[in-house]
Amino acid sequence: MARTKGSDSKLTELRIRKVALNLFSQYGYAAVSMRRIASKLDLQVGTLYLYTPNKQALLFDLLKTHMDSVLKNWGLENVEIEPDKRLKAFTKFHIRFHIGRIEHVNISYNELKNLTGENFDHVNSLRSEYEKSLEEILTFGRDQGYFDIQDVKLTGLAIIAMLNGVLKWYRTDGRLSLDDVEEIYSEMAYKSVMIVDN
Repeated sequence: MARTKGSDSKLTELRIRKVALNLFSQYGYAAVSMRRIASKLDLQVGTLYLYTPNKQALLFDLLKTHMDSVLKNWGLENVEIEPDKRLKAFTKFHIRFHIGRIEHVNISYNELKNLTGENFDHVNSLRSEYEKSLEEILTFGRDQGYFDIQDVKLTGLAIIAMLNGVLKWYRTDGRLSLDDVEEIYSEMAYKSVMIVDN
């Protein structure tokens, strides 16, 4: 995003990103105009264009920044060796990292289709890189005799879909703590691929 000069430019940029994220998540990208974003910020539309060339660039920036953060933080935690421990670490990370970023998750899954050309290709490649990290865990576990898996890619997508379900119903004041939920879901993910002795 382009920046203007002045002490408040960084703060204004952050406010624009926050408001755009909220509106895109709540109403959908197609239903939100630059004029609506500017109005929410009490800015003139012309002022908004000093910070971003268009709505497409704003969406791309939000989606790319989120996926960059996902990959960076997962990379910091991806230290387990044994496949079962790595799988459990992935499931716990996915839940914990995304639970406080619901708006980011909403636009990542609902608005990716609204990116165009190179913007779509770039963000989609970042998402694929994250999904591939899970597939590598599953493949390694299968090859080492830890997991019984028929289709690695399908299994990976199924696990991520299961984990994303938590984001829709979890409440901090609910019956289970986040630690409890992470532990239970990591065990379910492991049991879905573990080899069962007959």
